[in-house]
Amino acid sequence: MTPVVASAVVLERGRRAFLPWPVVGALALMAGVLVAFGAWWGALLLAVVAGAAAWVRAPALMLVALVCFGVGFARERAWWAAPDVMTPWVGARVTLSGEWDGQFLRLADPPARVSVRPKPRVDPGRVTVAGVLVRPEGRRTPGGFDEAFWLRTSGVRTVLVGARGRAYAPEAGVRGWFRRGLNVGLSARQAALMEAVELGDRSDIGREAFEDGVAVREAFNRAGLAHLMALSGQNVALLLGALAFVLVRSPVARVRAWLLVPALGAYWWLVGESPSVDRACLMALAVLLGTATGRGRLDVYGVIGLAAMASLALHPAWLFDVGFQLSFLAVLALTLTPRVAAMVPRLGERHRVVRALVYGAAATLLAEAATLPVVAHTFGTVPLVGLPANLVAELIMGALVPLGFLAGLLGPLAVVVNPLVGVLADALLAVAQAAGRAPVLTWGNVSAAGFAAYGVFALAGVLAVLGRVRPPAFLAVAGVLALGTLLPAHLSPPRDITYLDVGQGDSTLIRANGLRVLIDGGGSPGSDFDVGARTVVPALRALGVRALDVVVATHADADHVEGLTAVLNTLPVGELWVGHRHEADPVLRAVLDAARARGVRVREVRRGDHVQAGDVALNVLWPRGAPWSAADNDNSVAVRLEALTFRTAFLGDLPSSVEDTLGLGRLSVLKLAHHGSRHSSSAALLRETAPADAIISVGRNTYGHPHGDVLDRLAGAHVRAWRTDQLGTVTWPIP
Repeated sequence: MTPVVASAVVLERGRRAFLPWPVVGALALMAGVLVAFGAWWGALLLAVVAGAAAWVRAPALMLVALVCFGVGFARERAWWAAPDVMTPWVGARVTLSGEWDGQFLRLADPPARVSVRPKPRVDPGRVTVAGVLVRPEGRRTPGGFDEAFWLRTSGVRTVLVGARGRAYAPEAGVRGWFRRGLNVGLSARQAALMEAVELGDRSDIGREAFEDGVAVREAFNRAGLAHLMALSGQNVALLLGALAFVLVRSPVARVRAWLLVPALGAYWWLVGESPSVDRACLMALAVLLGTATGRGRLDVYGVIGLAAMASLALHPAWLFDVGFQLSFLAVLALTLTPRVAAMVPRLGERHRVVRALVYGAAATLLAEAATLPVVAHTFGTVPLVGLPANLVAELIMGALVPLGFLAGLLGPLAVVVNPLVGVLADALLAVAQAAGRAPVLTWGNVSAAGFAAYGVFALAGVLAVLGRVRPPAFLAVAGVLALGTLLPAHLSPPRDITYLDVGQGDSTLIRANGLRVLIDGGGSPGSDFDVGARTVVPALRALGVRALDVVVATHADADHVEGLTAVLNTLPVGELWVGHRHEADPVLRAVLDAARARGVRVREVRRGDHVQAGDVALNVLWPRGAPWSAADNDNSVAVRLEALTFRTAFLGDLPSSVEDTLGLGRLSVLKLAHHGSRHSSSAALLRETAPADAIISVGRNTYGHPHGDVLDRLAGAHVRAWRTDQLGTVTWPIP
């Protein structure tokens, strides 16, 4: 919830305005968490809440706000300062045994949760794994995933890397029985989908891909259907609705409500805690208890506020969880559905199917509008077919969720209902696959000013729906805000070089005078981590790069070009530059196949080739062509960037024997070849180029990069070294 919401839920009771106290408490709790975290605008949020309480002339609300602010502040501080019981073993090789839930390993002694990499390719159960315990890394690229903070909000402080399984026992008990019901008689893809839909376990679906090679989860994301695989109020509503239908013969509504309370508790225990599940279950529990005790219909904003208060009091870090933000923003927007649907002329006279479609469309549009800035900022794309895809998918989910839950309850006996479950699962997968092929709107990082602008837009939209602002005024506000957010990028276009931190690999983005060039895309040999899809593409989107003029694949080493496959599959690219067209190499062949599939021109460059944009030129210095060396490093594409008096070079993995023949001349900045290998960046090269600064793209490795001799040579030549393993992504301005 935001300050925008505070003004939207000031209601009228009789002739006097009032503000539900749970809303005040929830907002004040958020303010306390934010201030404890060091976010200055938490104090602004508290001021807004206090101002709203003063406006409705309710002194008691001021006390509620102060108490909840203190609780939020204290809970956040206590959470952040909590000791890590795994500290004594950090850096050591250990063997751990615990309960694997598909995402984390839960230990009993000491009591802790640990992330495991690579994830065990087994269903939840008891596992024994061995590896090295390390601290997770934070965000190191624009738009990158801040693993350390995300794990921290999930109660995880350490990562077991290089994990190798030692023992496994399948999950037993009720959860094991339920999971068997979701698998029996279904294909691997169908079962993976059902585990995601019913249990929120997306570990298996994350490994599934359609026949055309598109990952299933990526298709759901592009279609705007990712929320279907995250347990939420939809699951709770469908399951409780189905059970209420079974109990329709109960004499009074209060009896049905009392019967549904333990059912809700059992479901909550089965699926476990998560921000969206807790929000949905807490709200459902409040409504059921209100009905059971004869309180009647509760104030919806009060119920939402209570759910937020309870969630944040127990888990203050959830305020920074994307699932928490999306869940509450969406449900707040849904409260406006009747008003928006009523704006359709003569809705009440239409057929009930038409009314249902209008309500469904209104709900989808509102939820998408409310969550738009968070989705754009977090995922870098905004689906364009979310409305029709959701309308069709919701019809399928209405039958799939209750039927799948029944299959889980039946366990191995679900073989009698799973043929129908399989048909419905395939239908949902087909919708995601078809809609996932549609274009998406790419987005960069949303700044604080962008969120503020959208907050003003949302407030104007809410007031327009409530009839407090006329449509022309709302459109004028939207136009001014859009213009204000678009102009800065056009008035001051980027002119820089971004050396992306892709671990032990290489990837560099050049932006100047409208020219956008990506040199290499990183890679992770021997790992299932897709650096291109998980690191490079999000970074490009965050930097506002929606297309590339040139992509350079320097040579056939996986740590340089493996990630380019995802780049070519995701972004429009003008040309792909290669040196030695080494199609016998499977990694480079995958890059070339992706280029051919997308209609990207493949250009075999040689010394003398270049591209120019205004005062900026990118000149190819190597290779000269055949005969080719048997060592891919010797065939690396080397380019020099020149802009007025600024000069820099990108040398791939060239050895010093080739570097010395390029004729680089003086350079402002030198990007060391081969991650600082001792076989590159010779003393002769440093004397020739005389750079003031050098960039080393390197990560955690066993090769000894950067080599001590190279670092000594740089120091002896008075060259400052900038390392991505120490600094993360490095951005260098082009004068």
